[in-house]
Amino acid sequence: MSIQVLERAMLLLDVLAHQAEPVALKSLAARTGLHTSTTHRILNDLVAGRYVERVDSGLYQLGMRLLELGALVKGRLNVRQVALEPMRELHKLTGQTVNLAVRQNDEILYIERAWNERSGMQVVRAVGGRAPLHLTSTGKLFLSVSDVRQVKAYVARTGLAGATPNSIIDAELLEQELAGIRRSGYARDNEELELGVRCIAAGIYDDAGNLQAGLSISAPAERMHDDWIAALIETAGRISEALGYEGVRLEQAWHA
Repeated sequence: MSIQVLERAMLLLDVLAHQAEPVALKSLAARTGLHTSTTHRILNDLVAGRYVERVDSGLYQLGMRLLELGALVKGRLNVRQVALEPMRELHKLTGQTVNLAVRQNDEILYIERAWNERSGMQVVRAVGGRAPLHLTSTGKLFLSVSDVRQVKAYVARTGLAGATPNSIIDAELLEQELAGIRRSGYARDNEELELGVRCIAAGIYDDAGNLQAGLSISAPAERMHDDWIAALIETAGRISEALGYEGVRLEQAWHA
């Protein structure tokens, strides 16, 4: 198949993708600027490959083969692989440690990190390390998307054990913190896991709108800057979009 034919086939698929209802042959030809006979010929090939379906009255719509291929792509998407380059860019911008973590039961698990020895601190947790949800910025993100019953169950299981004098060990204070996260779209750790270290985190979402991971910046307490929050949220938004998330841009949650 020639490059020109491929370009025309993709053009037809793009037009069909933007239509909620099946489209007639003549309408497709008009919208793509292709001759009707050319449109019909390419559509026949796409129908044969199941990329397009011909429905009643000679109308066309996207076919199931595209759904199958989309499922394969989704299944192969790895949040760590997608996040790695944006994490490096954020690290370069801030000069501080950038972390990627996911939830595992009542803890977060660090699965990737961008940092160097000039970041100004030793990393709090190595890749593969864990920490309680309520003591970390990313962990609080996951608690913030849980309902009241789930948060109460977490409090009962863990007892909200503290690690520093700044740790939140009161259920009411924790709920106030979570309410603030829901409003702002990002979370903080104010030396709650380790004295001298502060973190800010934003969520990474999948195509279904589920929180998949947290992206965070860790820095010595005196070096943490709120100026980084917008860049953090924008980076988390880009990673989310790469995973298929189509919700409101995360950076809109940050009000400068």
